[in-house]
Amino acid sequence: MKTLALPLALMLIAGRQSSTKSTPDVRSTSAPITGDFNDQELLQFTALEPIDTHTHIYESDPVFFAMLQKLHLHILDIVVVADNNTPERRDLSKESKDVFEVVHNSNGHAAACTTFDAYRFNQSDFAAVAIRQLNQSFDEGAIAVKLWKNVGMEIKDAKGNYILPDDPSLEPIYKDIAAHGKTLVTHVADPDTAWSPPNPTDPDFSYFADHPEWYMYKIPHSPSKETILQARDHVLEKNPDLRMVGAHIGSMEGDFSQVARHLDRYPNFAVDLASRIPYLMMQPRADMIAFITKYQDRLIYGTDDTLNPQDNVHQMVRRSESSYAREWRFLATDDALDFRGHKVEGLALPEPVLRKLYHDNAVHWFPGILSSSH
Repeated sequence: MKTLALPLALMLIAGRQSSTKSTPDVRSTSAPITGDFNDQELLQFTALEPIDTHTHIYESDPVFFAMLQKLHLHILDIVVVADNNTPERRDLSKESKDVFEVVHNSNGHAAACTTFDAYRFNQSDFAAVAIRQLNQSFDEGAIAVKLWKNVGMEIKDAKGNYILPDDPSLEPIYKDIAAHGKTLVTHVADPDTAWSPPNPTDPDFSYFADHPEWYMYKIPHSPSKETILQARDHVLEKNPDLRMVGAHIGSMEGDFSQVARHLDRYPNFAVDLASRIPYLMMQPRADMIAFITKYQDRLIYGTDDTLNPQDNVHQMVRRSESSYAREWRFLATDDALDFRGHKVEGLALPEPVLRKLYHDNAVHWFPGILSSSH
């Protein structure tokens, strides 16, 4: 059995991150481009009618839509409000408009995931405004809501305390999401590197070097990762009727036994694989096959692919399609994949499991994700 030694794997996913990313993206820097789908692979991939449940597409472009058509791909297009990222993400109304434009122009290939502006937390009408805005987005067709890591890692209340995902002021919002039958996508916390002493061999080290605002290890009095995740778990416990999908393997990518415990404990919880496939590559192959097989109904494919208005769409599409091909080969074949001169053996998951990862689970956990295609 060929697996990738852990220290080498950590080095491979520690490449320089793009300054436009709002989350560590080990997907786009973890391996060289290995080529697009060949004809046979494309037939097998498109037969799954794949769904990517984690993208940030803010430019309605025919070149991007042509890729979706070619790959038979549907996407969930996610709105995120960030005050320390690209201008696109600082304006909720503009970003929402751009996302819904993508959805409306995608010929049924995109659905919208909305959000609320957590930076308004200290305003007296915060929850009421958030709920009103979310309901307007639901009326326009949004099928999910994003809770981002600025809750737990950045925003503070009027007393200077970090707000956590289970803050009582957020509870009416969660109740409203559940009442509308929508899904809550939670990107709360970050990889362990954010709380670890500086170490160039750590996963995502360069991301936090470039984005010190998220490097919690050097931010005094910031919450621990455990505290943030416990607050998220408290939301799950208090809201058993709320469907929650934990982005980026629920920010537990460093410990798959922890992921397993959460999936066992919370039936209303699933996780997406966005930007975290290399963490699967870091584990023993047999262990990952067993893990995915056991939790095949709770794992959802996603990428974190991003397209901003200022980006070169042709370059983005080339990178994207190559990444889709590379990750499909890892999940679907037993090919020895070239990983910067080293070999990683694919998992060769059976077709029924692949169909769940790429299609069925998305349909189950995100009701309505294909409605716009009918």
